[in-house]
Amino acid sequence: MKKTCFNNRGLSFVELIITLIILSVLSILILPSAQMTSRRVKEIELRRELRVMRTAIDEYKKAYDKSEADTKILTSLNKSGYQESLKILVDGYDFGGVVSTKKKFLRRIPGDPFNPKLKDGAPEWGLRSYNDKPDSTIWGGEDVFDVYSLSEEKAIDGTKYKDW
Repeated sequence: MKKTCFNNRGLSFVELIITLIILSVLSILILPSAQMTSRRVKEIELRRELRVMRTAIDEYKKAYDKSEADTKILTSLNKSGYQESLKILVDGYDFGGVVSTKKKFLRRIPGDPFNPKLKDGAPEWGLRSYNDKPDSTIWGGEDVFDVYSLSEEKAIDGTKYKDW
């Protein structure tokens, strides 16, 4: 009977190279997918933050109109009923005594995931007033009617984030 002897000292150089090639191909395929997933998550976050702020702006307007209808606030010809700044949504407003304490609409001003710049310690957003054109990039300064991202980047669908 003949004894067979196997060499069990480890991997051969060829096996090691083949393993490295397979791992390289897999990483090349996974990396773009991970980057796309990260971008989608940031886009979802941007849509959510815009929705939260726009809802708060609309709620402020409803509360203002209600207090004006209840004649607690004097009607002003120059006033649209929108807040003067985003900070009022966080600090609160009493609407001429309609509510006993200041009514707050946001806990904090959310940040823009594609424009992380801070202005005076607060996230920086593009603002439009009631009298501005819908696609205006210059804020009139009277009130805050709408917010938009200041990012010039394009979304996955080809639109610009500032147009959302």
